[in-house]
Parts: sequence; structure tokens; C-alpha cells
Amino acid sequence: MSLKIALLFAISAALLGVAFGYFLRWMISLGNRGSTELKVKQMLLEAKDEATKTVAGAEKKAEETLKEVRIEVKEKEDQLKKTEGRLIKKEEFLDKRQLDTDKEIEGVKEKVAEIKTIRERTEDLKLQKETELEKVAGITKDEAKKELLSVVEKQTAEDLMIRMQKLETLGKESLERKAKEILTTSIQRLANSVSSDIMTTTVAIPSDEIKGKIIGKEGRNIKTFERVSGVEVIVDDTPGFITLSSFDSVRRQVARIALENLIADGRIQPAKIEEMIEKAKKEINEVIKEKGEQAVYECGVFNLDQRIVAILGRLHYRTSYGQNVLQHSIEMAHLAEMIAEELGADVYVAKAAALLHDIGKAVDHEVSGTHVEIGKRILQKFGADSKIIQAMQSHHDEYPYEIPEAYIVQAVDAISAGRPGVRRDTVENYLKRLEDLEAIANSFPSVEKSYAISAGREIRIFVKSAEASDTDARKMARDIALRIENELKYPGEIKVNVIREARAIEFAR
Repeated sequence: MSLKIALLFAISAALLGVAFGYFLRWMISLGNRGSTELKVKQMLLEAKDEATKTVAGAEKKAEETLKEVRIEVKEKEDQLKKTEGRLIKKEEFLDKRQLDTDKEIEGVKEKVAEIKTIRERTEDLKLQKETELEKVAGITKDEAKKELLSVVEKQTAEDLMIRMQKLETLGKESLERKAKEILTTSIQRLANSVSSDIMTTTVAIPSDEIKGKIIGKEGRNIKTFERVSGVEVIVDDTPGFITLSSFDSVRRQVARIALENLIADGRIQPAKIEEMIEKAKKEINEVIKEKGEQAVYECGVFNLDQRIVAILGRLHYRTSYGQNVLQHSIEMAHLAEMIAEELGADVYVAKAAALLHDIGKAVDHEVSGTHVEIGKRILQKFGADSKIIQAMQSHHDEYPYEIPEAYIVQAVDAISAGRPGVRRDTVENYLKRLEDLEAIANSFPSVEKSYAISAGREIRIFVKSAEASDTDARKMARDIALRIENELKYPGEIKVNVIREARAIEFAR
């Protein structure tokens, strides 16, 4: 019985403890809730203050922006008013100009009418005078003209015969003049600048210390470079440069590229030299192919075998008397196209033959024969048109002229090669040609002195006026020109200018 009572008390105490704990917890939560509500109310007040400040700032900013916009609009309105004023002034000025122009037109019309009236009056006076002259002379105007012509014809019969002979020669001269006009027009339309090539190439170096590396120990590097490239390397005291010398321009370019790559790499040794030269050869082959394709595209010569195009590109590194052969061929193609159009010939055949006429020069150091024969064999081997071969094979008179285009190719070759400054000659040959010109002129009697001028393109000859007449001077000019044509070789033409001074001397006593 006592155990049950103790257990009952324990259970009652536990229930009281639990109830008291819940009561304490409830009291604490009521306190926390009150503090949280205070915090929320405080945050709401702060948010309202901040919103009020933000609204006030936005309103102020909006007022400033509106003020700036009003100022800008006012400035725009002022500019528009000024522009409108200028336009009004211009319109008034144009109206005034139009009035002045109308007045000038009216004045011109009045002057035209006045001139017409004066002309009619002049014609009437002329007819009146002619009628009076016919009455005085007793013959009409046509009768007087006929009689006058009869008298003049009798008096100048010999002069008329000479005139008829001159007219016969004028027919030939007019044809020659027409041909010259076609040629000169073509030359003028194609006024290319020409730069001469040389037999050496210079390579710039960053410092003279590189020269020692290029030479190498006991000349090992330079000997390897010369042996592999086939080019002579000249290392002298000239600062900042090394010279490469060779008659083969392709080898010079290969050597130049290889040497520039070696200098940039810095490792100059025999194995590296061989590697760089092989690399440079590949680059040059790519350039050759590209140059050939550019040439045929520029000239409009298509449907050629790619091997012909590749061989044509080699001419980019080939020169003739300092003239680049590929540029010479391209220039000839353009000239041939112009002349063929004027003459009604086959334009494609003419320009293709002109472009390929010197293709044999690309390999003439490797194959025996003249460059014309080599070029003909190349074109035949790679299936070029037979008309193109016929037109290109005669440009040095080695084969007969079978088609009209052959004459065009020969003519444009002479034009391109004969223009002043195109081809370079040696000083010795230049002086020799001047001496030969003066020697031919001085060999004629009555010549006082002679001078070759304009780089041998003209010779001026002074004759003794007492020993040679004007007729003798003209005949001498022709004879000297014929001797120059027969005895000398020269590009283009030479002007022979014979000068005779006539003096009349009298004495007043």
C-alpha cells in the first residue's frame, strides 16, 4: 500500500514538472514575440524613411534632366531658325541669279539676230560687187576662172608633173603613216616602266660579326655554301652587306633566300646550309609556278598545259640585256593584242605567241640550240596550238612568215626591245656606236663637223654652205641614213639631221 502511494506521488510530481516546464516555455516565447514585433516595426519605419529619400532624389534628378532637355530643345530650335534664315537668303540669291541669267540670254539672242542681219547684208554686197566686176570685165566668173586655170596650167605644166609624182609616193607614205599610227598608239597605251637587272645580289646583315660565321673555320661554311648553291659569295670590307654573284639569276635568288634564313636562324654550319638551300629551292619553285600563272591570267591566255605555264614562270628570273624576259613577254602580249584588234587578225593567237615567243630562254642553258628552236620544241611537246607555234617561230627571221600574226609578233618584239631605256648596254659598246655614227657622217665630203646626241638616237651634221646646196644637204641626209642602216646594228631608229647655214653678206660703202 505504501509502494502504490509512493508511485502515485512520483507520477504526480512528474506531471507537475512537465506542466511547469511548458508554462515557463510559454512565458519565454511571449517575451521573444514582443521583441520581434518591435524589430519589424523599426525596420518598417527605416524603410519608409529610405523610400522617402529615394523618391525625393529621383524627383530632383528628374527636374534636372527635364531642365537640360529644355535647354537642348531650345538650342535646336535656335539652330533650325538660323538654318531657315540661311536657306531663305540662298533662295533669294538664286532668284536674283536666275533673273540675271535670263537677261543675258535675251542679250545673246539680240546679238545673234544682229549678226545674222549683218551676214545677209554682207552676202548681198558681195553678189553686187561680183555682178559689177563681170559687167566691167565683159566675162562671167566661171569663164574667168576657166581662162585663169588654163594659163596657170600652161605655165606650170612641169610643176604639175612633179606634183603628180609626189602624189604617187604619198599613197605609199600614207599607208606607212597609218601603220606607224597603229604602232605608236599601241606603244603609248602600254607605257610600262622598266627596271634593269644585274648580275649580283646584295644581302643585308645585322652586323659584321655575321661575316665571320658565314666564312666559318678555315672557310668551311662559305665553301660549302658556294658548292651547294653554285653562287660565288663575296665577303669584303663593305659594311652591312654581303654580295652574291652568278650569271644564273635563279641560283642567285635561291642563295639569297637561303643566306637570309641562315642569318635569321643563327646556326650557320654545313648541314644547316644544305638544309636551307633545299628549302629555298622549294620556295623558288613555288614562286616560279605563281609567276607563270599570273602572267597567263594577266594576258588572258588560257588553255595552256601546266608544264608550259611552269616553264614560262622561270622567265621571271631570266634577263636579256638587263631586261626582265617575263615582263618583256607580257608587254609584247598586250601590244600584240592591241595591234591584232586594229588589223583584224586573230587576237588570241597573236597575244599567246607573243607571250610564249621567248619560252626557250628558260632552259637554253640546259638544252642545246637557239632559244627559238628550243621554244618551238617545248610547245610542240606539250600540245600547243600549231598557229601559236607558226606565229612565234619567226620573230628572229629564222623561219618564214606563214601567217599574219607572225608579222605582229616580230613587230612587237622590236617595239618592246627597242624602246629607250629598256635594255642596258656596256659603256664600251655605247661609245663605239657613237664613234661609228660620227665616222660615217664625217666620211662624206662637205661635212664640217658632226655630233651623235640623245644616246645615239640622233646625229647632227653641219655642212659647209659654200660647198653644198640645200638639195645636196637633203641628198646627204638620205645617203647617211642608208649607210647607217646597212653598216650598223642598233635598236629602234636614228634621226639624221643635216644642218646647212645660209649667209648673205653685203658691204655698204
